[in-house]
Amino acid sequence: MKKLIFISILLIAAWSCTTAPDFSPRKVNYDRDICAQCLMGIADQHYAVQAINSDGDVRWFDDIGCLFEYMKGADWKKFVNDKPYKIWVGNTEDTTDNGWIEAQKAFYNFGKHTPMGYGYSAVKQPNDSTFTFTQVQKRIAEGKTMREQFLEKHKMMGKGMKKKK
Repeated sequence: MKKLIFISILLIAAWSCTTAPDFSPRKVNYDRDICAQCLMGIADQHYAVQAINSDGDVRWFDDIGCLFEYMKGADWKKFVNDKPYKIWVGNTEDTTDNGWIEAQKAFYNFGKHTPMGYGYSAVKQPNDSTFTFTQVQKRIAEGKTMREQFLEKHKMMGKGMKKKK
């Protein structure tokens, strides 16, 4: 009988120690958080993305396009490991709700100058020219981004500057 009571107490203690995963959005540590895809520092929460797995691990992205590129690789498969996860995107229109929207519930405008030039920004409410998460993922895969202009602009940086001798 004492053994049964002891085992019951251990089981109750073990059960009470397990907690549900915390998928709530994290605060950006601007001096430490870097994009898992392009390795640039997170500089603007409005375009940032964070993916949180059930172990509480976080992957940061400075642009929604970086997330989609990362999702194609083996590191993403290891990160999610067939477990639950949640993705948050920065809300470019509103700073309530801690400035984050669930990525799959957000709507995306196209045409903004984003950190890595993909051009998609998240909002809560749809309008005539917004896209869903799945549509944005498909559009980026098809190359419907502002990335070429972004790369050309950054390639041109420094042209015309005199070289030091």
